[in-house]
Amino acid sequence: MSVKSAERVLLIFELLANNTEGLTIKEISEKLTIPQSSTSNLVRTLLQAGYLTQDSLKRYQLGPKLIQIGTVAMDSLDISSQGRPYLKKLMEEVEETVFMAVLSGKELVYVAKIDSDRSIRTTAQPGYRKPLYCTGLGKTFLAFLPEPDRKALLDEIKLTPITPKTITDRETLETQLETFAEQGYAVDDEENEEGLFCLAAPIFGADHKIQAAISVAGPRERMLHRKEQIIEKLSQTALIISKNIGYSHALHK
Repeated sequence: MSVKSAERVLLIFELLANNTEGLTIKEISEKLTIPQSSTSNLVRTLLQAGYLTQDSLKRYQLGPKLIQIGTVAMDSLDISSQGRPYLKKLMEEVEETVFMAVLSGKELVYVAKIDSDRSIRTTAQPGYRKPLYCTGLGKTFLAFLPEPDRKALLDEIKLTPITPKTITDRETLETQLETFAEQGYAVDDEENEEGLFCLAAPIFGADHKIQAAISVAGPRERMLHRKEQIIEKLSQTALIISKNIGYSHALHK
């Protein structure tokens, strides 16, 4: 197969990924400005191989074989190793400690920590577990999970005070989570460790669901002094890592 044919195949896959209702050969040809005869040959080859399916109206859609390939690709992506170079770069840019965590049951588990030269003292270390309701990373999961999943978790979590600033009223917490979902990042203002201020953002996967969260943490006054700059760098890093594990920003509505 020539390079041009390979490029056309990829364009067809991307086009059909954005048109889940399916397209006819004529529509594919017109949208990609590829001759209809060439489009027909490529589409029929992909159909025979199981990479595309055809409905009763002769519209073509992505086929089951791509699911199989995609699943293998997803399994081979380790979020921590994929994200580590970007977490290191983020730490260098903001000069504060950077974390990554994943959801495990009713808690978060730290999977990465990148210390800065002026690292803060914290009980958070890779492998450690912490509550969701009083940490920036944890509140990121609660804010960006589907509503039924968030409700189920909050029904099981006891909002126990850990510091004087820990939010222990569910209604107040839920209102805060709505704000976090709208603004795109979460905040922990000395709610888990006194003196520690944390900003956190979600990592989305190919299914547009939150897969992990990353955060920048440091002394409260120092963090507040550069809050907007840190949020910008944090959000950029979260988006880059998300794209690296299959997230498509353009498709996320």
